[in-house]
Amino acid sequence: MNDKFFALPEEKRNRIINAGFRVFSQNTYRKSPMNEIALEAGISKSLLFFYFKNKKEFYIFLWSCVRQITIDHLSNSNIYEEKDIFEMMYKGLQAKIEMMHKYPDMSNFALKAYYDDDEDIKNELSQIIEPFRQLSTNILIPELDPALFKEGLDLSMMYRDMYLASEGFLYHEMQSKDFSIDKMADDYKKMIDFWRSIYLRNA
Repeated sequence: MNDKFFALPEEKRNRIINAGFRVFSQNTYRKSPMNEIALEAGISKSLLFFYFKNKKEFYIFLWSCVRQITIDHLSNSNIYEEKDIFEMMYKGLQAKIEMMHKYPDMSNFALKAYYDDDEDIKNELSQIIEPFRQLSTNILIPELDPALFKEGLDLSMMYRDMYLASEGFLYHEMQSKDFSIDKMADDYKKMIDFWRSIYLRNA
């Protein structure tokens, strides 16, 4: 990767990144043409290859962007400082909504790339994706006070159920033809309130 890419204004960098997210999210890696990405970004194909020596380098770079963007937004949301599990999950959604506003095709790109088994990128991609796979199978359970929840409730099972339901909800919403970020946020808030009503001791 050419360091001059990082010297570009943030708006132009994000335009190129978003163009990559969009085109790669609509096709497989092999069937995503760089000229279409350049056109989407409003730059020439030769300039795109000036910043990235080939399609593979650009694709791997985009995956590293997914990881860093996610870490940055979750950190900035103060989600890990939140003691209320339900508020923590809602802040997590708000962080994802902020990402969707700035990088509208990033989630679809990540989903598409996660299952792309092209031999040209499989080895490099697996090293980047592995932490995501571990997260999905080893969900970190925050410290919860049993006194706040209904007696006899399996808190780890409750959290795992809410986590997986949240992931499924986000996936379902993003696949909808009538997808609306604001409606998604409202519907998720209703899910949070429902969980409060059935899990909290004094709800």
